[in-house]
Parts: sequence; structure tokens; C-alpha cells
Amino acid sequence: MFTRVAAGCLVAGLCLVAASEFSVEKQHPAASDDITTLMRNGESRGNSGLASIRIANGLSRPVFVTHAPGDESRLFIVEQRSGSTGRVRIYDLDSEEMLSGYFLTQSVNTSSEQGLLGLAFHPDYYNGSPYVYINYTSGSSTYIKRFTATSNDPNSNTVNASSGTTIMNFSQSYTNHNGGWIGFGPDGYLYISTGDGGSAGDPGNNGQDITNERLGKMLRIDVDSGSPYSNPADNPFVGITGDDEIWSYGLRNAWRCSFDKDTGDLWMGDVGQYNWEEVSFQPASSAGGENYGWRCYEGDHAYNTSGCDSASTMEFPVFEYNHSSGRCSITGGYVYRGQDIPWMDSFYFFGDYCSGETWIFRLVGGNVVDYEEITNQLSPSVDGYNIGSITSYGEDARGELYVCDLGGEVFKIIPTEPPAAEAACCFGTDNTTCVNATEALCNTVNGDWHSDEDCLNTPDLCLQPDCPTDCDSDGVTNVNDLLAIIAGWGGSTGCDPTGDGQIDVNDLLQVIAQWNIVCE
Repeated sequence: MFTRVAAGCLVAGLCLVAASEFSVEKQHPAASDDITTLMRNGESRGNSGLASIRIANGLSRPVFVTHAPGDESRLFIVEQRSGSTGRVRIYDLDSEEMLSGYFLTQSVNTSSEQGLLGLAFHPDYYNGSPYVYINYTSGSSTYIKRFTATSNDPNSNTVNASSGTTIMNFSQSYTNHNGGWIGFGPDGYLYISTGDGGSAGDPGNNGQDITNERLGKMLRIDVDSGSPYSNPADNPFVGITGDDEIWSYGLRNAWRCSFDKDTGDLWMGDVGQYNWEEVSFQPASSAGGENYGWRCYEGDHAYNTSGCDSASTMEFPVFEYNHSSGRCSITGGYVYRGQDIPWMDSFYFFGDYCSGETWIFRLVGGNVVDYEEITNQLSPSVDGYNIGSITSYGEDARGELYVCDLGGEVFKIIPTEPPAAEAACCFGTDNTTCVNATEALCNTVNGDWHSDEDCLNTPDLCLQPDCPTDCDSDGVTNVNDLLAIIAGWGGSTGCDPTGDGQIDVNDLLQVIAQWNIVCE
């Protein structure tokens, strides 16, 4: 019934990504000690009701796990390479066993980040198009290749090895930053993440070059027409200066990406250079053509802006993190849309390859909310195994999520006990300040805890917040509202959260106090 929001660190400035499990239901002043007590408990909650279990081990460098459309009985696990051979293996979800043999094999390069990197099934795999696509490196090039299921039978546990057909290939300058992800979008087109070609700092400026360079891009092609493909007529650079395959650009190495099963939004985990890892986001409504900033910017931070367009023309990440605590390389993930953990619906899962950490958050109105680290909930697994070098997250046909460890293991994210029920906890001098909390936490501040039934019977207990601080009416109090206060400073017209007819420091403090609160 209640919407949770992230809280800012208001004491030492605007630390805007701190985690909280509470949402303010009525916006009235509260005793600061009570708020602090609730937030402190919330930030260390560890009660998202999540765990993991190891389903496979003994694999050779697993880097991806996925499913064929609608196939709830099989998982397909990509092994980057064993010797000079990349392989795809099948895990039977019914028998909970790895099948002997291989779904497909492919000769690959063996240096650095090279190998078999991506796998995607045609959207009509079970409806007349039993095709599977792979992304791999060979020689000094990346290849996109198509195979057909043996005997054209989508239920076959092998592909016809002789059916391999090259769809696309392009040169790689170095052995790293190969991108490697491929996936079909809700529009039926194949999307391909290419990476900037490698080395460091994008020496060829590939990410920003849209006229004769496929590297550092997200490509979008139609594999159902043309020979061997065609470019969709609505790709952003068709008919104008720019490569027709390009969908978006300015990506350094979008290593793992995904489409939200419900919304069609595209999420990209773009690996940083020396300091910043980022989550980039493209809404389903996008017409393409976004410039995500690399090599000009690493995350939100200038990297090498020589010759670059204005920052106002670029799309900056929705989330970034630095390389503290041994972090080094983001592994993009998925928005959870499964059936087994309903309280996790709409949360984006992602992690870091070096530190082995996993985090979650939701994106509401373009703002990150409910940010939380869940590493210790997943590792060790319920059967005692640790998740180490996270190379990928994956999704089965039911929307349940998996984690690949380069050391040879695949884990499934599973539910434990659901988090304790939350409802309106009212406290403070007038007992009208209400936040979303568990009954146990509410008792720590001597608050009155109201169940959802109480809220239904007495709606005034659980009012949705009015937002006098939401100056631009975008549904959340954020930097735009802060700027509106500054623009009207000292006057009597404009955004006046206190309603006292004067825009001053009291209005500024109101905005800070309500930072990132979502009005729904």
C-alpha cells in the first residue's frame, strides 16, 4: 500500500544515494532523533527476504545464462572458453541437472576478454524461427553468427553445427572491451553491444565516432529481412550522416544489458575507466540516438572533453559508483519480474566483478530509490558456497534471476522469509508524522503502528503526501526544485513550500528535508 523512497544524508550535505526503507506518508515536522533511529535501522535492514543456492559448478568460465522464449524447462549457460572453444551448455530445470554434451560450440580467441560472450534466441524460436545467435571473437574481429536448432526442432538440445551463418563482423583494435551482449528487444530487432575496441581511454575516439565506426555503440538490426540483415528504417542515423546500424553511442564497454520484461526499458551496465562504473538507462519510448558520453565523460565526471560536444547533448547515467573497497568493473543485471519473490518486483539487480557485491534499487520518476546492498544475503549461498567474480546475471522464462561466477559456478536468487509487514508508523509531538516501517521498528520510537486495514478504514491516518516542495510537479523533490527555490530567492512569487509569502532559507530547508521523496 505504501511507496518506499530513498532518503538523503541531510546532516553532512546532500548525500543523495543513502538507503532507506521508509516513505513519508504525511509531511510534518518530526523529532529528529526518532527519524534517525528509524533510518539507522532501515539502512542496515538485511531483511529483503533473499538468498541464493548453487545450481551448477565445474563450468569453464561461465559468462551468461539465459532461456529460449517461453521455455521454462531449460537454462542455457555460456562458457566463455575452454581452451580455444566457446561452449553453450543446458541445465535442465525440471531434473535440476546439467545435461551431458553441448548445445553448441564455437572456435574462439583466448586472449584477455575474448571468447564466446553473448547468446540470444529469436523471439519466434518456438513459432517457426528456431534460430539462435551468438557473439564471439575470432582473429581480430567480433562476429555475430546464427545457428538453427537441429532438425528445425526448437526442443532439440543441440544446434545444427553446419548451419552457422555469419550475420555481421567488425574489427577490434585490441583484445579487451569487446562488449559481447546481444539481445532481442520488444520491437523484435537484435541489439548488439560492441565496446569501444579496447586499450585505455578510447585512443581512436570510437565511442564518439558515428560516421564510420561500429565500436563503442549499441547497434540495432533487423535479422528477419535483408541479406544477411537490414537496418530498421527508424534507426536514428538512417538517411543522415552516421552509420545506419547505430542505435546509440558513447558507450565504453556495456558488458551486460537487459530489457525489462514488463516495460521494455533497456538497462546497460557500462564498465568505467579508472574511477567510475555506471548504470545507463534508455526508456522504451526512446527513438534512439542517445550519446552516453564516453570518452568525454566517465560516468558523471569529465574524462577527456577535447573536441567533445556540449554535455547538454549527452545522456548521463542513472547511477554510478567508484572503485573503493576493491570494486573495478560493473556487471549489469536485470529488473526482477519473476513470480517467486513478489516483493522484489521492479527492483534492478546489478553488481561488481572484482568485489563480488550485489546491489538493488528501483527507478521512480527518473530517480533512484530503495538502494540497498544485498551481498551478504546472497553469499554464502544457503548450501554454503561463496559468489566470487560476478560475470553476469541471468533470467529464466519465469523471470527468476541467476548469478554467474567466473570460477565455474551458477547460483539462483531465491526467496527466504518475506520482509516484515510495513505500514504507517505515526510519531512525533503531534503524532502526525508517519513513515513506512515495520511494527518492531515503530515500537523503538514509541510510535503508533497502523496496519493496512487501519488505513483503509481511516484514510486520514495514511494520507499520500502533498508535495509543496515539488516545484516542477514531476512527482519527486530533487535538484530541479532546489534550483526553482534559488531562482526565486528573496522574492514573494514562485515556489514557496512554507507558504509564508517569502522565498528564503526556510523554503530551502524544506526542500532538503523532503529530498527524493516521491509523490504518488
